[in-house]
Amino acid sequence: MIQLLPEHVANQIAAGEVIQRPSSAVKELLENAVDANATKIQLIIKDAGSTLIQVIDNGIGMNEKDAVMCFKKHATSKIKSADDLFNITSKGFRGEALSTIAAISTVELKTRETQNDIGTNIIIEGSKVISQSAIACPIGTSISMKNIFYNVPARRNFLKSNNVETKHIIDEFQRLAMAHPEIYFSMYNNDQLLFDLPVGNRRQRIVSIFGKKYNERLVPIDEKTTISTINGFVIKPEFSKRTRGEQFLFINNRFVKSSSLNHAINFVFKDLISKDSFPSYFLYIDVPTNSIDVNIHPTKTEIKFEDERSIYTMVKSCVRSSLGKFNIAPTIDFEQETSFDLPPIQSGTPISEPKIKVDTNYNPFKAKPIINVEENLSLIRDNFQNDLNKINDYSNQEINFTNNELNSFIQYKKRYIVTVKKNGLLIVDTFRAHQQIKFEELITNYKNSEINSQQLLHPLEVTLSSTDIQLCMELKDELLRLGVEMDQFSKDTVVINSFPTNSSNLNAQDFIESCIESFKNENLSFEIPFQKIAWGLATNYAHSRLVTMQNHEMSHLVDCLFSCDSPTLTAHGKSIIKEINEDEITNKFK
Repeated sequence: MIQLLPEHVANQIAAGEVIQRPSSAVKELLENAVDANATKIQLIIKDAGSTLIQVIDNGIGMNEKDAVMCFKKHATSKIKSADDLFNITSKGFRGEALSTIAAISTVELKTRETQNDIGTNIIIEGSKVISQSAIACPIGTSISMKNIFYNVPARRNFLKSNNVETKHIIDEFQRLAMAHPEIYFSMYNNDQLLFDLPVGNRRQRIVSIFGKKYNERLVPIDEKTTISTINGFVIKPEFSKRTRGEQFLFINNRFVKSSSLNHAINFVFKDLISKDSFPSYFLYIDVPTNSIDVNIHPTKTEIKFEDERSIYTMVKSCVRSSLGKFNIAPTIDFEQETSFDLPPIQSGTPISEPKIKVDTNYNPFKAKPIINVEENLSLIRDNFQNDLNKINDYSNQEINFTNNELNSFIQYKKRYIVTVKKNGLLIVDTFRAHQQIKFEELITNYKNSEINSQQLLHPLEVTLSSTDIQLCMELKDELLRLGVEMDQFSKDTVVINSFPTNSSNLNAQDFIESCIESFKNENLSFEIPFQKIAWGLATNYAHSRLVTMQNHEMSHLVDCLFSCDSPTLTAHGKSIIKEINEDEITNKFK
């Protein structure tokens, strides 16, 4: 029998799609504050949003009727008709989010319009209005969520740790703050001021969020065409990181993710950075609102362009042009006049005539010596006979290879080792070999509690983004088990006090970034956090071992590889060894 669900039950079901975690609620509340024309927005969270999420703004506010209506399902002020869906300039879920927020938490709303002297106070719990009264409050809106998912315990149990959830909240806060530098933003985490972002331009906002060091790393982009306006910044190639997270793309001041535009930027940077690094960029693109569709994904972070190919080409061209303009990448200027670059003459230097040397003995009419053909033929005949005798001598000798010669190795481009086997050739990927050997070594030592660390004489400082700092603190205990003792020094810096033994050749910055990237990479099949961190350490170690190797070093590497539990495949199933048999070699010469 089909029956109509009660409204509060329907809202709880919808909350699974709209409010996935506390950061989803933060995104909705912050975007509503921006749509309310606020010039000052304050975010307060406690316990990663599970206890409290509060957003305070000085926007236009709401009257008593709208304050009650905004919590109704499909109630919105941003859409009047279906045609508005194709010309969207506002943000948020438009009629779905506030009703679901009220269904899974205790909500308190305080709001007042400019023309009213008294505001409205509403308390809702589980979609039910508990109280509604008049209240004295400043102009704008203050909305707070308490005890998120209190009536959906299954969803609350699936929340990650506080550091991880705080990281997601910071991500949403930073994205909106960078999209609107004309608005003053502040964020408090557990009564501690985390961000204080004054009004400024886009460059100032980026520097305020990521630190003063970014000011010299930014390469500006500013292009205007008939179909779009592209501006923003890319980070210089030498400051590229091994972690994702500093790729920001804004379409009409809305943060989106676009694989095609990201590919365009990666294509420009592919010859300027290492293969395991990612370019950082802050790109702002303005296009006509009727040429994009923002409703193809529930989270509104994906977008569909009417003419994506043209946008792709323009982004690639603008980034390449900007890098060339600021001498980051070489360019060819066909309009430049070709001339000799002569050194300037210092004042007071005497000018002397150039000296010309003439060979007085040269005579073009002098007869050349006559070549004796018989003598030359005799000399050629004798040399040929001597070479023939040497060939015959070699042919009568038996060729014997020693065991050392059979076990010899050839290294190709510091990455591959080629050796001879019984029926063909064996090719070893040295990077993956070092990676697998180190990974299994760390896992074995971890199980046997044999990982040792050494105290550093001078602690190492590592600069990270605010979100990576939160994740790094989440991994602090796991890193300590690996022999890495680490503490947070500032909001964007961690200090490493100890490092694993025999790891002095590892770069601390690259090591931490590799660990964070391994932990963030959802494609990795590891379920245990330690395994992800160990894989990051092994990856960083393998990068440091891509050097020219002696024959005995290559032999030792192969022996260590074949002593592993999995010598042919990495922990992620990628091949370490490739064999080429004799038949395949023979077919190459047919």
